[in-house]
Amino acid sequence: MPTLTLTGDPDADRLLSDNPFALLVGMLLDQQIAMEVAFAGPARLAGRLDGDLTPATVAATELDELEARFREKPALHRYPGAMAKRVHALARQLLEEHDGDAAAVWADVETGDELRRRLTALPGFGDQKARIFVALLGKQCGVTPDGWRRAAGEYGEPGHRSIADVTDEASLAEVRAWKQARKAEARA
Repeated sequence: MPTLTLTGDPDADRLLSDNPFALLVGMLLDQQIAMEVAFAGPARLAGRLDGDLTPATVAATELDELEARFREKPALHRYPGAMAKRVHALARQLLEEHDGDAAAVWADVETGDELRRRLTALPGFGDQKARIFVALLGKQCGVTPDGWRRAAGEYGEPGHRSIADVTDEASLAEVRAWKQARKAEARA
């Protein structure tokens, strides 16, 4: 997998690049907070779990303890309790359905629609989040099953629309500008 540059923090980006579970957790946290903060969250959580960010470790952590780790200052998310529950549920589901291998979610998919369906079956992954993650996998991680761009919808198109298009500070600024324009359109 290539080295991602989503956070501006080389250590956090390395974890996202090397650990598929961290990448899923980052996407899960990407809600109601800045994208780069969400995707830096897995590295911060790993530090609070003694460097061991795996589905097995997270699932074995009592939910109250995991919530406490999310709430430590600075909190990992604007909604630490809810996100701790979602991350815990994600870890448990990956253990139960994919033997704890997060990459198994996308490793053998034949179509983009199948990939999107697998992602929407994960806790906390609605259709839009799944589409963005399909685009991230396709644009930056080499996961390109037939029809992946169609399955990603507008996020699969060229341009700067989501975290899938962030490769440096300039592209992050372009994604932010696109999102702000979309919000302004929705308000009008």
